[in-house]
Amino acid sequence: MEINVRESRREDMPQVLELIKELASFENKPEAVTTSVEQLQRDGFGEQPQFKCFVAEVEETIHGMALVYFRYSTWKGKTVHLEDLVVRERFRGKGLGIVLYKKVMSHALEQNVKRVEWVVSEGNTGAIDFYKKSGATIMKDWNTVQFDEEAIKKFLDS
Repeated sequence: MEINVRESRREDMPQVLELIKELASFENKPEAVTTSVEQLQRDGFGEQPQFKCFVAEVEETIHGMALVYFRYSTWKGKTVHLEDLVVRERFRGKGLGIVLYKKVMSHALEQNVKRVEWVVSEGNTGAIDFYKKSGATIMKDWNTVQFDEEAIKKFLDS
């Protein structure tokens, strides 16, 4: 099986959104996805792109993607955040994930960043095992903290 990994294009966003929704379903949160194709196209391919996305194709069909963006660490400087790395379920274990993962790490080195970081669900043991085997550090002493839009408004109104 030949895998082609490349930067995504505007016209790839419908397939990228399908992968995002597949991940949300895998994590039992299908209703959590509110992003649209139009939003992905605007945010990823406008005047100031907010992210870069890499796609993995087999026979010219996208079956995997990795979406990244820059962050800034006061401790390390410029970093890359890996938001999602998704491979269609029927293509898992066929090498798409590792090829995308390596593409993200190559991109990080090309951008001269000091760190790549991401979040993985405790229940996603397959991904955790994959990351551990790759040499990644799984940080147990840090908690992810979030405010959704409603919580932001409620906090500001208090």
